[in-house]
Amino acid sequence: MQNKLVKGSDAVDFCVRMQPILLNLDLARRIEWAEAQAGAAAAASLGKLKPAMGACVERIAGGWAAYAGAASPVTQAMGLALDGEPVSNEEFARLETFYCHRNEPVRVEACPLAHATLFEQFGAARYRVTEFTNVMAQSVANVAPAQRPNANGIIVRHVSAAAVDLWTRTVATGFAEGQEPAEELLEVMKAFALADGVQCYLAEIDGRPAGGGALILRDGVAGLFGAGTLPEFRRRGVQTELLSVRMRRGREAGCDLAVCLAQPGSSSQRNMVRHGFQVLYTRMKFEK
Repeated sequence: MQNKLVKGSDAVDFCVRMQPILLNLDLARRIEWAEAQAGAAAAASLGKLKPAMGACVERIAGGWAAYAGAASPVTQAMGLALDGEPVSNEEFARLETFYCHRNEPVRVEACPLAHATLFEQFGAARYRVTEFTNVMAQSVANVAPAQRPNANGIIVRHVSAAAVDLWTRTVATGFAEGQEPAEELLEVMKAFALADGVQCYLAEIDGRPAGGGALILRDGVAGLFGAGTLPEFRRRGVQTELLSVRMRRGREAGCDLAVCLAQPGSSSQRNMVRHGFQVLYTRMKFEK
């Protein structure tokens, strides 16, 4: 049906670009573990920035439980029960003890392809679902060749560790809709930027910082996250250029898949669909 919407030579290109990605447990595990390891690396990075916080990471139920301060977005467990093994009562108790000892609620980002016993444990312990996140992906082979110079005058450069504060403030200010970002947000963004396996990219227009985005490279997955644009530079193609640059970098690094996250039905999801991403599955956050 879709082919009839495109005429001439464009029809062949349309079919190639829209080739669907078929989900299975191996693919879900690769995606979830790549992000879980990135979260663990961010917790370790934050621990170096603020040693008194007591940041730590523990392997539990085949995944990673991370603590990086109270109510931090890094403080959660990910990648659980994707190794094909059932989650025993003892393993689930270890998960709860890890957070209980730190006076923090248990929060778990769960993939729907996780072993069924994980969800049985949630039900028995009366956990509730508090959030849904769509995991979206496309092949990095779809990214268009670089155009130099960019038609909109956007220059994207890789940010070194020495310049990470500029990247952090730019992206965090974008998240805060141009207002002064909270100190906690700046700390988390900097921790992610300095984590192992993370690359940061800054977009500039006329020599001024306009936006930024981050890239994680793990196990053939190019994870796209941390994207923000300053309000005065929106609707000028900043995120499109950042997306293209990061996907090309992922392809150069040997990745086959680009992955991003979006809230179901959000403008972010609609924007990523327009750029060729498809929803692979919906992740659920369980809390107690």
